[in-house]
Amino acid sequence: MHQTFDAALEMNLLHANQHGANENRDRFNQWGITCLNLMSSPGSGKTQLLEKTLQALQNELRIAVIEGDMTTQLDADRLRRLGVPVVAINTGRACHLDSKMVAGGLHQFSHEQQPESFDLVFVENVGNLVCPAEFEVGEHAKVALLSITEGEDKPLKYPIMFREADCLLITKMDLAPHLDVDVETIVSNVRQLNSKAAIIPVSAKSGEGLTKWLAWIKQAVANRTQIA
Repeated sequence: MHQTFDAALEMNLLHANQHGANENRDRFNQWGITCLNLMSSPGSGKTQLLEKTLQALQNELRIAVIEGDMTTQLDADRLRRLGVPVVAINTGRACHLDSKMVAGGLHQFSHEQQPESFDLVFVENVGNLVCPAEFEVGEHAKVALLSITEGEDKPLKYPIMFREADCLLITKMDLAPHLDVDVETIVSNVRQLNSKAAIIPVSAKSGEGLTKWLAWIKQAVANRTQIA
């Protein structure tokens, strides 16, 4: 009985969240903005890679960031130094952003900026390999990051994240020579769950894979524009 109640509550929460995510996506579409949801465990290098990405694309696309963190604005402040509009959302004890939180961030964004003049919004989700994948926020695509330091088994241990991803970035590839980790095994484990996701090994430090990653972003923006 208790398990049935818990399952029903979870379904209601996910249903309500999905309704809010659909509304957020409609708002992005009205503004002509592509939204990418970046998800990973803590320490995967999301913010560092995002810094490099923003620097590389700042002359081609107008970009904003919705930055999720449990308590601080440390990552938001790092990105603001690049001159990019950043809306910071502190989730408190929640281990993910949900559509209602992002809706609040979009409300703030629309009052501080002219959203119709933007091309792309990155949502940098809270570091967690479980919850962010289950709660859509209105994104057009999900991007999962997996640091090579996390090992080969994480896709099998946390399948939802990797099953849902449209793109997987294997980060910190500059550390590969110093680790007993096989990238091909990571790829194989992901492919057991997801046959369609783009898989791009990258390093924000060495620059490996960044050209492919940037091309993937620009294609995602083009795809949304064509659909709209």
